[in-house]
Amino acid sequence: MKAARIIKPKEPLIITDIQKPEPKGMQALIKVIASGVCHSDLHLWEGGYAGAAGSFIRVEDRGVKFPLTPGHEIAGIVEKVGEDVNGLRSGDRVLVYPWIGDGLCPACRVGSENICDNPRSLGVYQNGGYAEYLLVPSAKYLVKLDKLKEEEAASLACSGLTAYSAVKNANIKPSEALVIVGAGGLGLIGVQLARSITNSKIIVIDLDDKKLMEAKKLGADYIVNSKSEDPVKAVKELTNGLGADAVIDFVNASSTVSKDLEMLRKRGRLVPVGLFGGSIELPLVSIPLRAIKIIGSYTGRLDDLFDLVTLAERGVIKTIISKRFLLDEVNKALEELKEGKIVGRAIINP
Repeated sequence: MKAARIIKPKEPLIITDIQKPEPKGMQALIKVIASGVCHSDLHLWEGGYAGAAGSFIRVEDRGVKFPLTPGHEIAGIVEKVGEDVNGLRSGDRVLVYPWIGDGLCPACRVGSENICDNPRSLGVYQNGGYAEYLLVPSAKYLVKLDKLKEEEAASLACSGLTAYSAVKNANIKPSEALVIVGAGGLGLIGVQLARSITNSKIIVIDLDDKKLMEAKKLGADYIVNSKSEDPVKAVKELTNGLGADAVIDFVNASSTVSKDLEMLRKRGRLVPVGLFGGSIELPLVSIPLRAIKIIGSYTGRLDDLFDLVTLAERGVIKTIISKRFLLDEVNKALEELKEGKIVGRAIINP
């Protein structure tokens, strides 16, 4: 089978033929129909993340091994299952939950495999969906699809799930003001979820007018272009000088988080989500004096994905797919994502 592989960070992915896996026991072999192109794939390709004071956090130091087939937003059709699988058969259309843990740590034991101490995530620590076929370690990680097409469902496994978890962590009430920083694939899903779940006042901040207009169409009450106006001043004016009750930062860069803290009101919640990286100087006294909370949020639980698919099947949220690429075009897809040319989500169709 064909697969797009990262052989070495910062070098073009290589399309190569590798052996097609054979499922055993509880395993399932999936014919990949759609694989979302995520910023996390970019970080793998680049070899790491920006750390504090100009440092670089290497993914290999976190357990990632190359060569690797990336891709963790995967939807497809069941090709074959192992002998111990029940309730699933060849031809079923499914979405794959990729955030697999070791099953042993405290987080895994309560169903939070996404924050496992020893993660085994597909497309990160195991081969992922930039390939014609994918071997899933257990059929329990497959969510059956009914009305949703594979392309519509794929990004729910990461951008959708991450946005859903972030909105839950923000704990917004209907009367409160929520700021969403970043109107990319994550932010646009976040706007829809916040509108349907919280019905709060939603303010979206980004540098791109096209992305901001899309956010407005999807339910944002106010949009702010931080390139042309001061986002802190704008948020304060929109909240009668009080500031936001919660900020979800889907960028999570030094420049955005420093502004997030300024626009938070007393008792506000900051939910950093993105992996852009960097560092800030944090005045520690302000945390207790203002009683603010900083809540890191990373992907989501398997049961959250079942809930999210149900919402999508009901039409509560929709994925914005802007571009489609063939497997041979994987490097072009990553380059366009890096250059900010993709609004919503790009999909690879192997």
